[in-house]
Amino acid sequence: MSPDLDLPLLAALFGQALLLSLLAIGGAITVAPDLHRVMVAQQAWLDDAQFGHAIAIAQAAPGPNLLFIPVLGYQVAGLPGALAMLVGILIPSTTLALAALRLGQTHARHPALRAFKAGMAPITLGLMLATGFVLAPWGSAPGLLLAGAVALLVWRTRVHLLLLIAAGALLGVLGWV
Repeated sequence: MSPDLDLPLLAALFGQALLLSLLAIGGAITVAPDLHRVMVAQQAWLDDAQFGHAIAIAQAAPGPNLLFIPVLGYQVAGLPGALAMLVGILIPSTTLALAALRLGQTHARHPALRAFKAGMAPITLGLMLATGFVLAPWGSAPGLLLAGAVALLVWRTRVHLLLLIAAGALLGVLGWV
């Protein structure tokens, strides 16, 4: 990126992250398919390999799962791009989370709140399946089957997520997915 700030580009990165922040139910990784659509397919800011590598690098690094968002911004527009996307993804979701926490603590037993929580589970699973579809190599039936099996386990059982992550890591190390 040149020393001159590309304000329209930074505004576009910020706006995209701001918009997707409210859809990041289940974690920031659930917006990866839409980010891919915009950043790779529509705008051609990145190619498939760059997009996949950004997610892989960010997920391998210690820290929050949303690290891939500023990594994508950095690849497009350097440090200003990383900051634009990080602030964009954090502002709405943090504000909404704090408001929901306060409301949830006040009305924990209200039937509408309980129904809302129950209704969000399938949406989260669908977003995670879409992410698995985007990140799995094309033609990788084992990867897609694994994503579906894990989503089903999360939805229908109380298997601890760390066990599922460890199992996925083991299958990856063994080269099965």
